[in-house]
Amino acid sequence: MDYFLSEQQLELQKLTRKIAEEKVRPVAAQYDRSGEFPWDLVKLFAELDLFRVFIEEEYGGLGGGVLDLSIVTEELSRACGGIAICLAASALGSFPITLYGTPEQKEKYLPALADGTSLGGFCLTEAEAGSDVSAMKTRAVKDGDHYILNGTKHFITNGSIADVYTVIASTDPTKGSRGASAFIVDKTIKGLSFGKKEDKMGIRASVTSEVVFEDCIVPMANRIGSEGQGFMIAMKTLDRSRPGVAAQAVGIAQGALDLAVEYARGRTQFDQPIASFQGIQFMLADMATQVEAARSLVYATARMVDSGTKNIGKESAMCKLFASDVAMKVTTDAVQIFGGYGYMKDYPIEKFMRDAKITQIYEGTNQIQRQVIGRSLIREFAGKSK
Repeated sequence: MDYFLSEQQLELQKLTRKIAEEKVRPVAAQYDRSGEFPWDLVKLFAELDLFRVFIEEEYGGLGGGVLDLSIVTEELSRACGGIAICLAASALGSFPITLYGTPEQKEKYLPALADGTSLGGFCLTEAEAGSDVSAMKTRAVKDGDHYILNGTKHFITNGSIADVYTVIASTDPTKGSRGASAFIVDKTIKGLSFGKKEDKMGIRASVTSEVVFEDCIVPMANRIGSEGQGFMIAMKTLDRSRPGVAAQAVGIAQGALDLAVEYARGRTQFDQPIASFQGIQFMLADMATQVEAARSLVYATARMVDSGTKNIGKESAMCKLFASDVAMKVTTDAVQIFGGYGYMKDYPIEKFMRDAKITQIYEGTNQIQRQVIGRSLIREFAGKSK
């Protein structure tokens, strides 16, 4: 379909697709096996200005917004969802600064994030605070002109790899979620360390680890927004980042579909390609339709975000929910089309199925997305009925 992308966006899509096919795809299986962080590819992304697409122009970025980031993430994910998220997670870590940072904070941190010499990470999840963010235990206690942070964040994408972390911590536990605040924690700050590196089912090229704060001294100037705004900043950040997860899901689904079509055309049974069988054609048709529908929703939502629309929580949740469910179904069907070979690591398709699963989980499980959507619908109806 024609999504009426600008000439600049079409060039960005073309460039990223070329990188994905020529540089990412040949090494995707290698990084999946090793679980190592793809520093060589991340440096290439930086050299080609891919980290600039989601940063404001005045701070060294290209000012492209969420749609441009979604285009990049989708194209890279067609080759490897794990490698793609190394870039997308840096965007997630930068969003609290771009959305709510002071001019001084932006000037200090965004240029390095834009040129890729620094990577970002977003620290929200804890062992007892996954979907229930209000249960976080990480504390930030004011002490003169700084805060002292203590606690552990879990499942942090780019954990130990990132140079700049945006962290949500409780400054007033008596207020629950309204007592949370947001901070920028530089990797060089004393008291910051890293715990267990997770051994994951999918997106294995991406590093996921614990981020530990032990009497970590954070200057007052590194607080984002006012005290008590942390939960709001986190939710607005996720509203902005979820289309990126959805784009990752679309890319994974499209990559699996491409492989399934190629395999169906070449695999012969009963003296003819299996692509000639109606049963396979119907599967491919449904897969292609679902991928295109997901892409349409993602691009429309990304445009909505970039337009400056304030209330985007419902639509952001919808595109993440739908696209990730599509990714799981399409990759599962692709494995089915490959048959027994699809279950073997000798073929690349099983990796797409493993990578797809996480898109239904991180940045809010799909059950949480449904809750967000449902509550939003009820509020909207109540407002109209008055």
